[in-house]
Amino acid sequence: MNAMLLVIMIAVGGGAAISFQSLFSGVIGEKLGIIESVFIVHLGGLLLAGTLLLAIGGGNIASWRSVPWYALCAGFIGVAIVASISYAVPRLGLATTLTVTIVSQLIIGAIIDNFGLLGATHHPLDPSRVIGIMILFLGTWLVIR
Repeated sequence: MNAMLLVIMIAVGGGAAISFQSLFSGVIGEKLGIIESVFIVHLGGLLLAGTLLLAIGGGNIASWRSVPWYALCAGFIGVAIVASISYAVPRLGLATTLTVTIVSQLIIGAIIDNFGLLGATHHPLDPSRVIGIMILFLGTWLVIR
């Protein structure tokens, strides 16, 4: 199998996982509350990641001090992600929530790439990317109207 195809299939699997996690955290948020949903989702993630880390003998976790301080905020940002999705899915529906979330990710990603912020590789915002962003706005409007 081509290496790029494998990477793409892994990304597709990640996208599917995001859909299911969003749905499930929305159900938990609706039944128990937003903070409760965030807690349950992150507790489950902690247990699985901790088990996997133990299974591989700790991996490279001892080098955590070499990671830039701002990257260590990913867990805090994860709380905001799960909370916002837990809140939005029951109110907007899964497709609309994911559409708005994904379009937001792509636009912020293009801005981060354009300026090479926070260690990102610089990829200029050229006319084709601007057209792509405009098409994303149109697609988002078609989904949420």
